[in-house]
Amino acid sequence: MERPSEGTDGVCGVRLDILKALNTERAARRAAVVVTNQESGAQRLVTQDKVASDPLRDVLEAHLRSGKSGIEETAEGKVFLTVHVPPTRLIAIGAVHISQALAPIATLLGYDVTIVDPRTAFASPERFPDVNVIAEWPDQALPPLGVDRYTAFVALTHDPKIDDPALLHALERDCFYIGALGSRKTHARRVERLKQQGAGDNELARIHAPIGLPIGAVSPPEIAVAIMGEITSRLRLTAEGKR
Repeated sequence: MERPSEGTDGVCGVRLDILKALNTERAARRAAVVVTNQESGAQRLVTQDKVASDPLRDVLEAHLRSGKSGIEETAEGKVFLTVHVPPTRLIAIGAVHISQALAPIATLLGYDVTIVDPRTAFASPERFPDVNVIAEWPDQALPPLGVDRYTAFVALTHDPKIDDPALLHALERDCFYIGALGSRKTHARRVERLKQQGAGDNELARIHAPIGLPIGAVSPPEIAVAIMGEITSRLRLTAEGKR
């Protein structure tokens, strides 16, 4: 049995200094790639903020989009790219009936789910067992969550006082999906309100509304299925670089 190289973790074969730096990135929900040369064994860590300036930029970006590790032939030789991306996350604004159906479906699909709603009568552990529920207004609840490119964000309350500031927060981040409940007329009024608060046309075009795939959903569970279907579609297109 081959011994692990000096200064490496014998479990994963990653240099201890790289492992320490990697754990820091993961704790901050930042993506990173460990590049291991298959011939020399040399290793280096490429953090998310360094990808654009790296010689292997195109290869690294492709693997970060897919979230998959693998071997590539590059100018540096044959390398193994070990990809570390944050777990996908769903933040739902509104502890409503749709959210009660949405949370278990999203959890089953591997999402970390958070429900935000200032209305304590709705935002309770009893209504959402085993789910992170924050009974605060969006302007208080959202900043500490670190909404990012691995986050799907849905606004479901139908209450502009809750949904609008939440959507403005999401539009300022690189969420891979943003959706809002409501008819086309409701969304048109929402768009006008958000424009008055400084949102631009390109930003507003990112909102999927009416939310969910057009499957004729009526009940809260059906709407939840339609929402997760659309989120899944967007996630896979993002992974293929078709955002």
